[in-house]
Amino acid sequence: MKTGFKSLLVALGLVPTLAISGVTKDLAYPSGDVTADQVADQVYFVNHFYSLKNYAITKVKKDITVLVSKSKGKKPTTNTLERFLNNDYSDGVVKAKDLAIFRSGKLKGTGMLITDFVDDNKSQSYSIWLPALRKIRRFAQPAHDDAWGGTDFTFGDVVLRKPQNETHELQGKDTFKGCLGAMEIPANQQSRYTKKLPAGGACDHDGKEVYKLKSTTKFENWWYDYRISYVDSKTFADYRTEYFKGGNQIKVIDRDWKPIEGQSDPRSVAWSYWYGKTLATEHETWAVIPQNVVVANGDFDAKLWTEKTLRKIKR
Repeated sequence: MKTGFKSLLVALGLVPTLAISGVTKDLAYPSGDVTADQVADQVYFVNHFYSLKNYAITKVKKDITVLVSKSKGKKPTTNTLERFLNNDYSDGVVKAKDLAIFRSGKLKGTGMLITDFVDDNKSQSYSIWLPALRKIRRFAQPAHDDAWGGTDFTFGDVVLRKPQNETHELQGKDTFKGCLGAMEIPANQQSRYTKKLPAGGACDHDGKEVYKLKSTTKFENWWYDYRISYVDSKTFADYRTEYFKGGNQIKVIDRDWKPIEGQSDPRSVAWSYWYGKTLATEHETWAVIPQNVVVANGDFDAKLWTEKTLRKIKR
């Protein structure tokens, strides 16, 4: 059960979701020069879609979000999922709720509902629908440094790291160079889900102005010493994060961001994909979100974000 729980949270990592933080949903867009802490807060705001009342990645005909994990020299494994994030709470208790439903792969029929609270000192709550048991199990939030079920992300990368968990240093502005990383899947290893994935990494961000943000962990004896993030100076989307330990780069996470149509806030952007690679092992993880499945400020019933939805999931 523990392994299945971790695998489930891994998949949520492509659309990294909720975490306890002092960043508010009404955080203003900055004007003039910004500090390192302001950039870190804005990055968190963007990654949690706080400019929107809700955000979803759904299924449209055969198009659905695909999570691919691949070890060097081995065939990739895939899961597909839908995800629904609701930021539209004003009761002073709940900050946001996040629902994920897995539609294929080893996690098929599994669902997770995460509740994040306004109180920074209160842990998130996790309700998991386990199809084999036909029951809901509730869990405490996991450790920051747990590796997620064979992927290249930790729980901290995806859901738990807060801006205040690190000290931030702004290393000035730079120009983002080149293309983002992406997984190469040989034709003889492709499935019905992976054969439609884009070939090569996204190059749309080449030449864009970015902030270079160094974030040093406050945790002792941690798996990384610091991270370098390349953050768009207009949207605050983090295109690349490089992790270092002992002066050597050990991991990279790339994120391809696209603007959401019809939104006035420049921070209203959505992922097209996440790509992660652990350099020592060359293990890769790639989460790809077709843009036609993205829904912003959709007309969803608030009852969607309840355990009743989990119990209705078909295996």
